[in-house]
Amino acid sequence: MTAASFCKRKSINMSKPASNNTLAETDRKSLNPGSASPASVPPGRAQRGGRSKQQPHWKETDYPVMEHFYTIQGEGVHTGQAAYFIRLAGCDVGCWWCDVKESWDESIHPRIATEELVRAAADSGAAFAVITGGEPLLHDLTALCEGLHEAGLCIHLETSGSSPMSGDIDWVTLSPKRFKEPLDQIFPLVDELKVVVLTRKDLQYAEKNAARCPDGTRKMLQPEWDTPESIPLIVEHVKAHPVWTISLQTHKYLNVP
Repeated sequence: MTAASFCKRKSINMSKPASNNTLAETDRKSLNPGSASPASVPPGRAQRGGRSKQQPHWKETDYPVMEHFYTIQGEGVHTGQAAYFIRLAGCDVGCWWCDVKESWDESIHPRIATEELVRAAADSGAAFAVITGGEPLLHDLTALCEGLHEAGLCIHLETSGSSPMSGDIDWVTLSPKRFKEPLDQIFPLVDELKVVVLTRKDLQYAEKNAARCPDGTRKMLQPEWDTPESIPLIVEHVKAHPVWTISLQTHKYLNVP
């Protein structure tokens, strides 16, 4: 397995667990989230601060999961690359056009051991895992990130940024929603800004969020799947503002999950 193209960290030998020294050499985004396990963190209350002695090993934790599977990344900067998707359950954003509304209610989905998720991702042969939802930041991602990194995978997070950041992430895709605005803390960490467009107001919203992202952030506009009238608006905007590019939901064209 080789590291994903966006991964700034050194590849980890899959034949043995990474040492603390190996992980110390990496260059990943981390906010040093705190001591609570995912099972004990209420929605929207990802813990902060230093790791405590009471925090369980990542193999002792679990997460509510709607689905996890090996597929092709269909959207954004890494479109077309093989990736292992982990779709966590629970969302408090409530986009009316969401295509995975069945992920919203955390209570109807099973909790799956982090060790099982990590093993499935590692066995797939994917170079990176995509943690998505729902809204994944409703859960403390510390343990899941630790496990995936130990197994040698890079981590791509897809989030609305509306809940506190947690976990050690290699690539952050922010997809902001007016239904619940991103928190200030997410903006310095954004690698990719991906805004879903239905009307011209969404283009204004995209520019407002882009102004808060770091230099070098990849900026993408994505037409809402059932709103084809958004396509000419996006094309016009990208031609006028070439810093933006277009994201399409290619997995739907390819008929893959």
